[in-house]
Amino acid sequence: MKIKLVKKLKVLLITVPAVIILDQITKKANLDRFTLHEMLPMIQGYFDLTYIRNTGAAFGMLATADPSLRIPFFMLVPLIALGVIGYLFKNLPKNSVLMALALSLIVSGAIGNLIDRIRYGYVVDFLYFSWKHEYFFPAFNVADSAITIGVGLLLLDMGGGGNRASTSV
Repeated sequence: MKIKLVKKLKVLLITVPAVIILDQITKKANLDRFTLHEMLPMIQGYFDLTYIRNTGAAFGMLATADPSLRIPFFMLVPLIALGVIGYLFKNLPKNSVLMALALSLIVSGAIGNLIDRIRYGYVVDFLYFSWKHEYFFPAFNVADSAITIGVGLLLLDMGGGGNRASTSV
């Protein structure tokens, strides 16, 4: 008996494991190679690999909040978000590839960072971009990149007047 998967499920089943595996492999390689705050210049003055422990949210927000509140918050919020995204995904049209990809990337990133929070109590960040180390963008990781790309695709899809969500790519 051959099972035929709808396009949105194919996207989910390929994207989520691939992104989570890539995220966890790159974080493990980082932990094996770097000590905390060590930097390896890749493009001098513009891009470094490093090892940062992010105990907060995006860009380290809430990192200094009381751990008795911060830790449960960062465990609960991703679980709620995953539930909401699961509901949205379930209600997508079967061939809604772009929206399925957007939601799959967001889910992948959320799971990747949640794994870190459960394993280490913080998120491992290691990609660091700056302008001659004077102006910088906070360090991030593969999971953060997946979330950002997913949100961008979500906005792109929504910007199509709502018609693109039901259009297959």
